[in-house]
Amino acid sequence: METRAPYVLIGSFVLAAILAVFGFVYWLSNTGGIGPRTNYHVQFQGPVPGLLVGAGVLFNGIRVGEVTQLGLAPDNPRFVNATISVATTTPVRSDTKVGLEFQGLTGVPVVTLEGGVIVAKSGEPVTLIAEAGAGQSMTQAARDALRRVDTVLQDNSGPLKDTIANFKTFSDGLARNTGKVDGILAGLEKMTGGGAPAQKVTYDLHTPQNLGPSGKTLSASLAIPEPSAVAMLQTQRMLFAPVGDRPGFADFLWADSIPKLVQARLIDSFENYDIAHAPLRASDLGQADYQLLIDIRRFRIATEGEARVEIGLSARIVDKNGKVVASRLVETSEKLDKVEPAASVAAFDAAFARIAKELIGWTVQAV
Repeated sequence: METRAPYVLIGSFVLAAILAVFGFVYWLSNTGGIGPRTNYHVQFQGPVPGLLVGAGVLFNGIRVGEVTQLGLAPDNPRFVNATISVATTTPVRSDTKVGLEFQGLTGVPVVTLEGGVIVAKSGEPVTLIAEAGAGQSMTQAARDALRRVDTVLQDNSGPLKDTIANFKTFSDGLARNTGKVDGILAGLEKMTGGGAPAQKVTYDLHTPQNLGPSGKTLSASLAIPEPSAVAMLQTQRMLFAPVGDRPGFADFLWADSIPKLVQARLIDSFENYDIAHAPLRASDLGQADYQLLIDIRRFRIATEGEARVEIGLSARIVDKNGKVVASRLVETSEKLDKVEPAASVAAFDAAFARIAKELIGWTVQAV
C-alpha cells in the first residue's frame, strides 16, 4: 500500500518556521535585544528628512533603542513628534540633548541622545525637545547658507556696484600715474634708507717703487707685525680732522683696515728695496731676530687751514729679548688742491712713499 506524505502539513510547518525566523530577526534588530524598555516622546522643531520607524537611537554613540512611531504635531504642522523606545537602563534625563545625525555614505539618519543631569519626577512623562535645526543635513545647511548670502547680495546690489566702480576708477588712476607712483615710492625708499645699498668704491695705497739704491741691506731677519692703533683708526673709511663726513666720501673704502694696509705696503716697500732680505709678518714661520713695531698716530685728511694729508707713525726696533734697539717718530704731510677721493689717494701715495723711504733707511742702519 503506497504511503501518502502529508504535503500540506509539511509545507505549513516550513512556512511557519521561516516566518518565525524573520520575525525573530526583525524583533532583535529593532528592539536591540531582550530586556525592559522605556518609551520617550521627542519633538523636532523642523523637518526630519529620511527618518523612519525602526531607525536607531544612540546615546553617546551607543545604540540603545529605536524609533517606534513618527507623526506630525497636530497643533503645529512644522513640528514632528516621535516616540523612541530605549533600554530602561539608559540614563535619559529631562534636559538630555536630542539631535539627528546622518551616518555613512548614504546618510542614514539616527536619533542621538547626549548628556543631561535633571532627573524627571517619578511617573511624569518625559518629552524631549530636539535642538533647532537638528534635522538639517550638511547639504541643507549649505543651501541655507548660500540662500542667506544671495539675500545679502540682493539687498546690497547697489552699494556693491558702486564699490566695484570705485575700484575700477582707482585702478585706472594708478595705471595713468604709474611713473609718478614709482617716483614717490623711490623717494620714500631713499628717505628711509631702504632699497639696494650704494656700491662702495675701494681705493688702495700704492707701494713706492723708486726707493734709491740698496747700498746697505738687512744683516739680520726682521718681522713687521700688524701696527697698533686706536679704535678710530681700525677702519676702512677715510678719516678727517675735524671729525665729520665730507661730500664724495660716503662710498669711500680703503682696500683694508688702515693698520693692515700700512703693514702690507711697508713689507712691499722693503721687498722693493731688497727682495733677498725682505721682512716677514709676525704670523710667518720662524722667529725673526728683530721686530719693527709700528704705532699709527695719524692717517687722515686735515681740513683746517690748508687742506692736506697727514701720516704720523711711531717706530721701534725690538730684539728677541724684547729690548728696544732703536726708536723714531716719522711724520709727513702732503698738500691737497681738492678734497675728493682720487686726489686724496694720490696725496696719500706721495706721503707714504716718503714715510717708507725714511723707515727703510733708518731700519737698515739700526739692524
